[in-house]
Amino acid sequence: MKRREFITALGSAFAWPLAVHAQQSAMPVVGFIAAGTSEGYALALEGFLKGLSETNYVDGKNIQIEYRWAENQYDRLQAMAAELARKQVAVIAAPTTPAARAAKAATAVIPIVFTTIANPVQIGFVDSLNRPGGNMTGVTLMSVEVGPKLLELLHVALPSATIMALLVNPTNPNVETQSRTLQAAAVKLGLQVQVLNASSERDFDAVFAKLQELRASALMISQDPLFNGQSRQLAALTVRYRMPAIYELRQFALAGGLMSYGDSQTNAWRQAGIYVGRILRGEKPADLPVMQATKFEFVINLNTAKALGLAIPDGLISAADEVIE
Repeated sequence: MKRREFITALGSAFAWPLAVHAQQSAMPVVGFIAAGTSEGYALALEGFLKGLSETNYVDGKNIQIEYRWAENQYDRLQAMAAELARKQVAVIAAPTTPAARAAKAATAVIPIVFTTIANPVQIGFVDSLNRPGGNMTGVTLMSVEVGPKLLELLHVALPSATIMALLVNPTNPNVETQSRTLQAAAVKLGLQVQVLNASSERDFDAVFAKLQELRASALMISQDPLFNGQSRQLAALTVRYRMPAIYELRQFALAGGLMSYGDSQTNAWRQAGIYVGRILRGEKPADLPVMQATKFEFVINLNTAKALGLAIPDGLISAADEVIE
């Protein structure tokens, strides 16, 4: 090879990785901050990436996603959100209220797309659902409002029960609202609800042992990132301890829990992904109305009911979106 050709080829060899680096650095960066684990958010993440793809954004191709997982330690969220804000990411995606609250505290400028189980107006995220204002918008799952429905379904399935239990994570900022809402619903149904705490999976066995002492007839599990990630383990424990139980996630019933009723997380986070894509295209969060979850799934595991010796009313079975036999 001649000297001039060699120098030209050598220059091209160095120019190519520089060009690739420049292309990568020019990609918009999306911060994704979550209170739980990557395993616990697998379904939510699947929906989120699908929503992004529907707006023609693909991680590693024309955007870069930086993930931050708090591993169910809520006190880590604030530092993680602050780090993403310092990096001046283009958008912050924040599943759950605690993650969104940490992002809100970290920046009033960077757009934030949330999913929250609470009413985002009442907790101060947006001015109104139709006109959010500020730098936040997203999807509200209204799980706090759904909580009484779960209790009602348990009551219909076990009409003679008088004592039920509610499992909560005491470190979750929503726990007080969840408990207060459920206690009010319990009074209307003539039920007594005992609140049990679990802040890590190490607490689960003690919780189920305590259920026996309380003589609780059924268990309702509150929405929480820890419980989301361990829904299969919780379902297995309800089978082992012969405890009729209900949770919001469909995979809980699929894994052996008696019932599940809740919004489709995959669909909710698909909508959140679409909003992130629209913001990357130039739309403002203040102009994007907060969406309310409309797709709810009611699943009954009749195999579990039979194993527990429960006769589920025909009306409840006919109301189910899915029956596992």
